[in-house]
Amino acid sequence: MSYIKNISELIAIRTELKKQNKKVVFTNGCFDILHAGHVDYLSKAKEKGDVLIVAVNSDASTKSIKGDKRPIVPQDERAIIISSLKPVDYVILFDEDTPYEVIKKLVPDVLVKGADWAIDKIVGKDIVESNGGKVIAIDFVNNTSTTNIIKTVLERFK
Repeated sequence: MSYIKNISELIAIRTELKKQNKKVVFTNGCFDILHAGHVDYLSKAKEKGDVLIVAVNSDASTKSIKGDKRPIVPQDERAIIISSLKPVDYVILFDEDTPYEVIKKLVPDVLVKGADWAIDKIVGKDIVESNGGKVIAIDFVNNTSTTNIIKTVLERFK
């Protein structure tokens, strides 16, 4: 069974979860080169509810946000890796720069982003809060980032 879903499948799953009074947590990101910071962040996100849905930026979306040299890892591989992590229940790929449309269709109970985002700048905040949900910023435990990993590789393998 694949935990990577399209929007129609996730809408049906979300509807069923709502009937079961399950709290759905949503987050998103590029997750280009997976590192301990990602895993810690996703674990903390899962603690905020019963089911964690992760929206992963597609290759086109990642390129638009991060620049022409990204992503390093193709979208299908990133989706498989993220969906294989213990805290993650479902993954969806999205093509837009932001997951606003996905959030609008799923209306999660909790919307989570990293603390590098100001709460008032978190995309989808309006949807979640107007439906009685919460928006939470999670602190990072370390300074690991995909960008820093790429810099380290470039420095060491010149």
